[in-house]
Amino acid sequence: MKAACFTGHRKIKEDTSILSQRLYETLEKHIPCGLTDHYIGGAIGFDKIAALTVLRLRKKYPLIKLHLVLPCPPEEQSKYWSDSDRRQLSDIISATDTTEIVCPHYTNDCMRIRNSRLVEYADICFCYYDPNNTRSGTGQTVRMAQWKGIEVVNLFR
Repeated sequence: MKAACFTGHRKIKEDTSILSQRLYETLEKHIPCGLTDHYIGGAIGFDKIAALTVLRLRKKYPLIKLHLVLPCPPEEQSKYWSDSDRRQLSDIISATDTTEIVCPHYTNDCMRIRNSRLVEYADICFCYYDPNNTRSGTGQTVRMAQWKGIEVVNLFR
């Protein structure tokens, strides 16, 4: 069994339905190679797209699992989100196989700790990473995955 982590920007610069379909097709190619566990950070943007895509795939491949790794309790993570985004996070949490909260409260370091945990679990990293935006949590997570020596699949266009 293999595990994937997901990281990506909160702001998506393309049609999200096209990105979701590209991610679906990419993941579907890895499932026959043993990809079963999907670890996602629970943020808006690419994380939300990834979680919803994995849930879509799970209808066709019931053995795959969705794991959320949250930086802090959901009510703190989503404090400044829209009502719609908060409801979607709640729906995703309800559908996950596991939810881990890495810090009991929001701290300046909780996102980095969450990102490190995502990479720790992974054999492959799927990302939506603009290489011109290196000073981001996504850039940090991609570098962590590269330092670990795992494959990084970038879906950014």
